[in-house]
Amino acid sequence: MSHTVRTARNIRSLRTNVRTVRTTVRAAVVLGLGMGLAACSETVDQVDRAVDETYEVTYEVTGSGVDEIQFHGGGGKAMEPKIETVESPTLPWRKTVTLRGIMPPAVMPIAVDGNGADVSCSITHKGKVIKEAKGEGMLAAGGCVAVSPVAG
Repeated sequence: MSHTVRTARNIRSLRTNVRTVRTTVRAAVVLGLGMGLAACSETVDQVDRAVDETYEVTYEVTGSGVDEIQFHGGGGKAMEPKIETVESPTLPWRKTVTLRGIMPPAVMPIAVDGNGADVSCSITHKGKVIKEAKGEGMLAAGGCVAVSPVAG
């Protein structure tokens, strides 16, 4: 067999081997991407389930001289909650709300009193106080903001 024929056969064999390697590498890349997307899909599903899960909290505000109370009442988006307002509330004030997913429970009593206000707030979940705060002075903008029990 001549040298030229052997060289041509070697080149064809080399091309076949290169195609086989390329096909194997492509298959590995596709498999890796598929596994990666499956892992991402699982994470997205977990976040979606967490976001859809609801929980109840009870807000409580005590003290004197509170002009208004603002709180997350469950409306809006998890990271952009709708803030509800109660003007001239009767104290002590208490409200139970249902929130969703990672929405943080928050209650903000606001008091402007020239004689000094005395304001405190708390957030309770399943009978346990998860956040409390107290504010005193001429301007008391107390506030209780907790981490969602779903996210915690």
